[in-house]
Amino acid sequence: MKPATEALIVIDVQNDFCPGGALAVAEGDHIISRINGLMGDFATVVLTQDWHPADHMSFAANHAGAAPFTLTQMPYGPQVLWPTHCVQGTQGAEFHSDLRTDPAQLVIRKGFRPEIDSYSAFFENDHSTPTGLEGYLRSRGVTAVTLVGLATDYCVAYSALDAARLGFRATVLEGACRAIDLNGSLAEARDKMRAAGVALEE
Repeated sequence: MKPATEALIVIDVQNDFCPGGALAVAEGDHIISRINGLMGDFATVVLTQDWHPADHMSFAANHAGAAPFTLTQMPYGPQVLWPTHCVQGTQGAEFHSDLRTDPAQLVIRKGFRPEIDSYSAFFENDHSTPTGLEGYLRSRGVTAVTLVGLATDYCVAYSALDAARLGFRATVLEGACRAIDLNGSLAEARDKMRAAGVALEE
């Protein structure tokens, strides 16, 4: 058992990010058994869940003529336009049925504001609108976080970078994550995490 000061944060293990889903990550379901096994080692377990309204501005379908995976400019900076995914109340937004959810004390839903995307478990993509996770972890006495889930180069990396920026000791278990790797995004994310002091372990 890990010390009570350490938390496990499980990022977006949802149907739409697993094989057969709208924004499937290759082998996204292969990490679930390991994640399930990790949960018993942590006194604090948090799950995050992408939870988008159908009119979300990060969906290519909501921009006339735009193709998925192209870039657009939002008030908070460049934004990848994604296929429609993890729409509130749909099967795609549900946690994968193999994922254990009972051990989690908190589920953080993110990306529910139509005008702003949210990769990180801690902040929306403007890097200033909080999800409330920081306050929850601090009130639980947590000082270190281990991150697993989907996808390494987006929501996991953004969460790890924010955790480090907030002063938490952050570790990403890459063997319990899978990446989208869009135009070299995995290498870029790994470089940024290392530079921020995030520990990358297998």
